[in-house]
Amino acid sequence: MMRPVRAFVAVTDREWFEFLRARPDIDELNFWQPSGGRRFGAVGVGELLLFKLHAPAKAIVGGGTFLWADSFPAWLAWEAFEEKNGATSFEQMRQRIQRYRRQPISATGVEEVGCIVVGEPFFFDEAEWIEQPADWSPNIVRGKTYSDATPEGRALLAEVVLRSEAITSVRKGAAATEILGPVFGEPGLARRRLGQGAFKLIVLDAYERRCAVTGEKALPVLQAAHIKPVASGGLHQLLNGLLLRSDVHTLFDKGYVTITPDDRFRVSQRLRSDFDNGEHYFALERSAVQMPGQPERRPSRDNLEWHNDMVFLG
Repeated sequence: MMRPVRAFVAVTDREWFEFLRARPDIDELNFWQPSGGRRFGAVGVGELLLFKLHAPAKAIVGGGTFLWADSFPAWLAWEAFEEKNGATSFEQMRQRIQRYRRQPISATGVEEVGCIVVGEPFFFDEAEWIEQPADWSPNIVRGKTYSDATPEGRALLAEVVLRSEAITSVRKGAAATEILGPVFGEPGLARRRLGQGAFKLIVLDAYERRCAVTGEKALPVLQAAHIKPVASGGLHQLLNGLLLRSDVHTLFDKGYVTITPDDRFRVSQRLRSDFDNGEHYFALERSAVQMPGQPERRPSRDNLEWHNDMVFLG
């Protein structure tokens, strides 16, 4: 039996919407929630997330494809997505978080916010806004899930399809997008290119926020590394990602260190000959690298072999 198509209608404010609507070229955005701690799970990877404005508009004004969600410090959400958070600066985003939380947050933004990553966002012109479903309750604060298994859900999805070429391929049991995954979760639903922001946060999550080589957990120095650079045809995918401490990342990109297809850390002798240093890294030579436990989250053997053959100076 075909699974129903679902969409989560999420409540947002007009300021956030108008800011992003003025940037139609964005490939992803962060639909952040002012408080972290509760992971979003109303729909699955590849399903729809729609934007509904607060009263008095009471209208559905756009949406996108749900990719992934978790909680991160506000500063990290800004670092990953910048203006794709719907704000001109981190300070403006911080002030909005503070307003919704109704309590101050620090200037450094260490407090966690919910990060809901939305791919291929689309925004309707005001003449195309969809009236909120008839069964929408004024008591709903965060949002509500609809499915084409109900009359209200079928009507809503039909209206969305009519208004956006980005999702005209919505069918029962399938997402609207062409995907290049797997990205996360159910492999069959996550096959689109990630943007840089989503790549960073999903790699952090896959490696449990620890450097794969050193075990470092301090978030400010952890970086999502591409095994095969984007400039060389690499993609923003877990298959092409590693979580590395910033110094290890730099050495990896320059070929002074690598990770073998059997998950071992290697250091080139060039590090010693070029800089007369590097003993800290040589102490880790041939040590086991901590990879994600789930096979779909691990980097591909082909990408690791490419780095060993094309970049490593060993």
